[in-house]
Amino acid sequence: MANEEGNTGNVKQQLEKVFDAALRATVPNETDVKPLVAACTAKFGDYQCNNAMGLWSKIKGKGTDFRGPPSVGQAIMKNLPPSEMIESCSVAGPGFVNVVLSKKWIAKIIQKMLIEGIETWAPRLRVKKAVVDFSSPNIAKEMHVGHLRSTIIGDSLARMLEFSNVEVLRRNHVGDWGTQFGMLIEFLFDEFPNSEDVNETAIGQLQDFYKKSKQRFDSDSEFKERAQRAVVRLQSGEPKYHQAWAQICEMSRKEFDKVYKRLRVDIEEKGESFYNPYIPGVIDALSKKGLVEESQGARVIFIEGVNIPLIVVKSDGGYNYASTDLAALWYRLNQEKAEWIIYVTDVGQQQHFDMVFSAAKRAGWLPSEDGSYPKASHVGFGLVLGEDGKRFRTRSTEVVRLVDLLDEAKTRSKTALIERGKAEEWSEEELEQTAEAAGYGAVKYADLKNNRLTNYTFNFDQMLNDKGNTAVYLLYAHARISSIIRKSGKDIEELKKTESLMLDHADERVLGLHLLQFSEVVEEACTNLLPNVLCEYLYNLSEYFTRFYSNCQVVGSAEETSRLLLCEATATVMRKCFYLLGIVPVYKI
Repeated sequence: MANEEGNTGNVKQQLEKVFDAALRATVPNETDVKPLVAACTAKFGDYQCNNAMGLWSKIKGKGTDFRGPPSVGQAIMKNLPPSEMIESCSVAGPGFVNVVLSKKWIAKIIQKMLIEGIETWAPRLRVKKAVVDFSSPNIAKEMHVGHLRSTIIGDSLARMLEFSNVEVLRRNHVGDWGTQFGMLIEFLFDEFPNSEDVNETAIGQLQDFYKKSKQRFDSDSEFKERAQRAVVRLQSGEPKYHQAWAQICEMSRKEFDKVYKRLRVDIEEKGESFYNPYIPGVIDALSKKGLVEESQGARVIFIEGVNIPLIVVKSDGGYNYASTDLAALWYRLNQEKAEWIIYVTDVGQQQHFDMVFSAAKRAGWLPSEDGSYPKASHVGFGLVLGEDGKRFRTRSTEVVRLVDLLDEAKTRSKTALIERGKAEEWSEEELEQTAEAAGYGAVKYADLKNNRLTNYTFNFDQMLNDKGNTAVYLLYAHARISSIIRKSGKDIEELKKTESLMLDHADERVLGLHLLQFSEVVEEACTNLLPNVLCEYLYNLSEYFTRFYSNCQVVGSAEETSRLLLCEATATVMRKCFYLLGIVPVYKI
């Protein structure tokens, strides 16, 4: 019997082990052959091994007995070691080995998960420690719809990596350093000569404070000069200026934290200022390696194939984004010992990060081969558009504040629940919690279900619809499953220990197989940094459950206990999908 221990939830990996033994027996002299196993879409099987054609091209000139890819496929099939996983095999076309999994084995693995917990289905990645750099708003400016995608996508990627047993450093690279602080600090001094008077109430909206200081900066040349001098005084560490800077940052931080709390996002701030002390040493090290050159008074790094250089020291001696990003990358690799550093920003910053990563490869910080670790990845995303196909803005052409957007999502969700008579059935607390879960969940899912590289249109009516591929539909599907289990009156925890899961009906088997593919889907979403892969899986899971429930009576049937276990397994996997997408499940509708 082939060794099938290890991650029992990952079918693809387990089949790879079985096919690896078959390949070694088929072509013992070809040592560098890795099994190519993929889930099937055809009617011939559940999975397919696609090695035959590639193997044939390797061995056909070496005096082999094989007559072509089909005979290689036949040999691979014959050399498969006995395995309780496999019901049957067949060879199709140019040597594809199709595998039908044993429904008994599928049921056994699902039941094992129900007893031991879904964590036993967590993927196993090659990485132990990663940095996810996401959200990253600017101090003294409010979080707006432009920060929504970075925050939601970054949080979901961090959750999936954490589930896969990776230690994730969630980093908020806030814009807390730069020339704008001179303007803000001088305006603060003018408005509040006594620093003890500075507080949130006195300043009011930081956004308005920022706008007023900017107007003054643009219209008053004497103020502009003072602001420019203030930058130098702040950067040289004068206590009065440092204190004012810290006050502005703290007020901003409190506003950001309100948004993160509502979105249930954990993130640790390490802003631009944190990396400032490391910049001179990093640039000096890069200079010693011959990477930094003089160009038009500035110090730059030329990147092969790019016609503009990466400026690391401006002509006035100041630093910029590239200086900070190189220092941050150095710190993350050398101090935090991260093996994978992931940057979640809009696609417009792709070239900048490509240049930073190229410089890091030239410096020997990162390996030159793309598949090796440590590695850095840019996770780009498209724009959030309004109904007019342009950037999503308010009627007064202002960017949409994130808090306003979340308020409206919750309000609309609550209104829909009240219209369905839930205010009479539920307590106020239940109504609030469900409205929040559905409203915020709808906003997150509408973003995550799209391939992140595309733009998407923000539409409340679509995202809060309870039909189609929406969070509301999926949350209601989960609540329905929870209701089936509740109404059965059975103790599901007891059933897990005493009863057995069977998958005799075709729709039970389809649902069971899909449940079993959860682990490899999460692994694919992590590897390719694409949360939409998990969204598609979750929506399909809900569809397969609906088909099963339509065709297979649960409560009151002869197969009731087995089918209740299948309901519980579906709900368990759905809840984990929701968690990985940052969505809170609901149990009543």
